[in-house]
Amino acid sequence: MTTLGTPLSPSATKVMLLGSGELGKEVLIALQRLGVETIAVDRYDNAPGQQVAHHARTITMSDPAQLKALVEAERPHLVVPEIEAIATPMLEELEAAGTVRVIPTARAARLTMDREGIRVLAAETLGLPTSPYKFCDSLAELQVAIDGGIGYPCIVKPVMSSSGKGQSKIDGPADVRKAWDYAMAGGRVSHGRVIVEGFIDFDYEITQLTVRAVGADGQIETHFCEPIGHVQVGGDYVESWQPMAMAPAAIAKSRQIAQAVTDNLGGQGLFGVELFVKGEQVWFSEVSPRPHDTGLVTLCTQHQSEFELHARAILGLPVDTTLRNPGASAVIYGGMDATGIAFDGVDDALRVPGTDLRLFGKPESFTKRRMGVALARSADTDTARANAKLAAGKVRPRAA
Repeated sequence: MTTLGTPLSPSATKVMLLGSGELGKEVLIALQRLGVETIAVDRYDNAPGQQVAHHARTITMSDPAQLKALVEAERPHLVVPEIEAIATPMLEELEAAGTVRVIPTARAARLTMDREGIRVLAAETLGLPTSPYKFCDSLAELQVAIDGGIGYPCIVKPVMSSSGKGQSKIDGPADVRKAWDYAMAGGRVSHGRVIVEGFIDFDYEITQLTVRAVGADGQIETHFCEPIGHVQVGGDYVESWQPMAMAPAAIAKSRQIAQAVTDNLGGQGLFGVELFVKGEQVWFSEVSPRPHDTGLVTLCTQHQSEFELHARAILGLPVDTTLRNPGASAVIYGGMDATGIAFDGVDDALRVPGTDLRLFGKPESFTKRRMGVALARSADTDTARANAKLAAGKVRPRAA
């Protein structure tokens, strides 16, 4: 039996989020609806999640001393990592000492915080199909890896980054140095290490949201959402839709791979498993032990969004992954480098049939920073995609 307390009282159930962007904001809202006391932590003030939480804290989360001091001062029941740039060895230390429980586990947070840990687990420990890959610590090593078998075209990514930052495609020798420099600039923590992946000739890529939640018998059960299709540009998602039409054999293989990875990582919560698909073939790409940006679409498609599923699962509550209706999401970019921007055309966007908006409230805009998302529900994903993109295009950011 799960007991939840009252916020801001001695009985409070306290959850701390490490990372409080747009995804964390929705998790915090879901937790607050269940009467949880929330602590939103980020590296800058007034992050989206900090605007809705009971408590806002700003620290350098990759600094072990700062992280330990904050956790020991706040004494949350659960710590929920929402980004990669966290001192995960310190989380392991705190979890081992019994100071706090980390979601899904401190080990999972460490393995998935960088692409090296999770790729080695998937390909070498679990034997799952992946693209060919090498890890490189210098420009010279990168060139050797490409010449030695990876070949062109290939994809280069920092071992630790998010939302496609630092990721680029190399089509020939002239692109190698530029890709290396871009990866060095895009990594969350500068360690000068990249993964280079051979190019897979896939038809499309999906996100398989996978939930590990406590069942009625007290044992962990695995639940799957309908697959989410998405389009990425430069490694960053620009639109997504649910459900993605797939061959039954491909769906079964996707879920088999997702369960193998998440069973190994363990713990409770929602995982975003990224996969490449060609016909009935499926390759593992990446996994995040938290809600996924492409899963923003679930705010208009599922009875419980990915954020509600995550909140319920980490608290030991029942979950429902049922699809309510098809839908789509389309990103709204800032379009400029400025602080405190305004948005025109919100009324026009919401006149598009079946649409909704989420404007994230980020205090600073960049040209390619995701500042909001348009959502659209419909009887089919093609109509939903068209309406989501139409609505997103009607929102016009401007300097305030």
